[in-house]
Amino acid sequence: MASAPAVLTFLGTGDSLGVPRVYCSCSVCEEARKTGRNRRLRSLVRIDGLEGGGSPDDVTLIDCGPDWGRQMEAAGLRSIRRMLITHAHFDHIGGLVEWADACRWTKQRGQAYAPAEVIPDIRARFPWLDRWIDFTPIEEPLVIGCWSIRSWRVHHGFNGYSYAYRFDHGETGYAWVYCSDSIGLDEMQKAPLRGADLIVLGTSFYREPYPYAGRSVYDVTEALELREELQPGEMLLTHMSHDIDLRREYGLPDNVKFAEAGMRRILD
Repeated sequence: MASAPAVLTFLGTGDSLGVPRVYCSCSVCEEARKTGRNRRLRSLVRIDGLEGGGSPDDVTLIDCGPDWGRQMEAAGLRSIRRMLITHAHFDHIGGLVEWADACRWTKQRGQAYAPAEVIPDIRARFPWLDRWIDFTPIEEPLVIGCWSIRSWRVHHGFNGYSYAYRFDHGETGYAWVYCSDSIGLDEMQKAPLRGADLIVLGTSFYREPYPYAGRSVYDVTEALELREELQPGEMLLTHMSHDIDLRREYGLPDNVKFAEAGMRRILD
């Protein structure tokens, strides 16, 4: 009997500040306050079923930003089994304090996986997390069920570095990539994106107006150039600022879409 496919669900699609910005009265922020289509919590995805057995407890998150508690409540989750972390910026780890507290009260140790150089950065910010969360470095591909998961360092521009994750299914050959914070990838960093059925890529602006030296994430026009080069089956854009208006028609190719909270993809 074939195992149940894994499912990807977006719980947050915003950039480091989310939408609306508290100080901002632009049309996107005002719409986010009123009707909410552009309301975006910090980027976070949920993966169900990596182990392949269909267990409701088989939940994995990528990152744990400061909106983690609200995102867990909205998803109806009271606990999670594991987490993958891309880098130690606050919008990706600010919720670890809440997760540790949840682990403390439920007496269930958290299992967090991250590239080796990321873990000391996390501990430097929150040195008490080890009481309730086990941090395991990913030095070889992490195997969960039929999935082989590898991470690699990517340029994060002015903000230093981040890591991307590639998931390969050993039986079906399906492959997908999560790369939320990157810009200007070189050939070695682009290599793991080739041949992917799905790429989730961070794009804060449609066309970012600021000097390249001060930027940290691809914009949509650059993402489309990358898509043309890599030819994935589908590309979903996340990590969006208040520059992106989901009410607007951008003329994206059929296989490129802006991610929205609640959007799901079957990973098979």
